[in-house]
Amino acid sequence: MQMITIYHNPRCSKSRQTLGLIEEKGHDFVVKEYLKTPPTKEELKGVIALLGIKPEQLLRKGEPDFKENFKGKNLSDDEWIDAMIAYPKLIERPIVLDGDKAVLGRPPENVLQLL
Repeated sequence: MQMITIYHNPRCSKSRQTLGLIEEKGHDFVVKEYLKTPPTKEELKGVIALLGIKPEQLLRKGEPDFKENFKGKNLSDDEWIDAMIAYPKLIERPIVLDGDKAVLGRPPENVLQLL
């Protein structure tokens, strides 16, 4: 069984629910609290590629950091990635990785695609 990685925010109910589903299924996992230790640029690029989305699609546009600093701006993919590294609260959560597959845990049941 492969090790699952979850980019987790323990204060987020969806993130906690997703983690609970992984635990329920008995999978080994690694928790990355991305607010304490933000991903590197290369790491975030890899996650976005596995998700098969554009960087802008991973943004939490309701966050105050987004509204204050980025609302209405048209940035390049690279600039959005830099923004998420500078303001990790902008990264949608949770993100679950299993080898070369990834899903966004919104809704938490999305993780069942990997389990």
